[in-house]
Amino acid sequence: MLQERLLNIVRRFSGRRLSIVGDSIADKFLYGSIARVSREAPVFILRHESTETAPGGAANCALNLAALGASVSLVSVVGNDEAGNALRGKLSAAGVNVDGLVLSEKIQTTTKVRILAGHAHANKQQVIRVDYEDTPLNDAALREALTASLQTSLAHAEAVILSDYNYGLVDKQAVELVHEARRSRNIPVLVDSRFRLSDFSGFTAATPNEDEVEHLIGSPVESLTQLETAAGRLRQELQFDALLVTRGRNGMMLVTADTAPLQIPAVGAQAVDGTGAGDTVIATFALALASNSSFAEAAQLANYAGGLVVMKRGTASVSAVELEQSINDLKP
Repeated sequence: MLQERLLNIVRRFSGRRLSIVGDSIADKFLYGSIARVSREAPVFILRHESTETAPGGAANCALNLAALGASVSLVSVVGNDEAGNALRGKLSAAGVNVDGLVLSEKIQTTTKVRILAGHAHANKQQVIRVDYEDTPLNDAALREALTASLQTSLAHAEAVILSDYNYGLVDKQAVELVHEARRSRNIPVLVDSRFRLSDFSGFTAATPNEDEVEHLIGSPVESLTQLETAAGRLRQELQFDALLVTRGRNGMMLVTADTAPLQIPAVGAQAVDGTGAGDTVIATFALALASNSSFAEAAQLANYAGGLVVMKRGTASVSAVELEQSINDLKP
């Protein structure tokens, strides 16, 4: 029975060793209530209520793995600034191994500030996002430190996630080191890359969304049949064993070499916030594969986890207990 198989896989999550390599981001949420219209310009004035900072990008992926019970090592770099120190503190408190998280005076922590506004005692809606980004990572000493951290992390990993948000951390040398680890130890390597998936060929699997598939093939996808064909061709060209295409409210689609495309309907109620949901999906998918699941079983679990996390506001994670409860309560 599928439900029992999925539950047994979740029960094997505890203690699995995973390495996350990629761009860490500080997701900052600024909440305010609408006070009045400004005299200076036709805009609302917001009365500040609270500000929260959460780990985003590769850091959010690491946080999700820790919440699911895995032993997680994060290889990344953040600035020695307020945002970077906040990320390090929250990750450490959640049980993530941050020995490979390099703290540097030479960079600014990538920060995405989401401003959410609404009337007092009402749900807040995001009105604008402000991004603070540093220049591409090109410092030789930082690269050496990251390479040493990556080699240490890979030595014990049972699976690896490359989390590439196009800020330059995952370079050719990092990719080659991960390829070498996969060849020598036969471990699954999962890729989440917003713009450069074609630079990560030859790994186990990737988790693009529909827009990213269209970007990669260079043309719009207008039907499910077209999507199946495009994803299948993309999987072959990039030499992945599998592609898990996330489709928002339409669920997910799994494409592998030896089976027909598997359509997985979305679970749960209407989504509240999709921020960081892709990190939850790839974390669950990778952890399931590290726990000896099939691709189809791992995709089902990732679908449940994705359905849970979009019901939470802001950058969030899903625990193993929540995932088990969802599997018991819902049928895909």
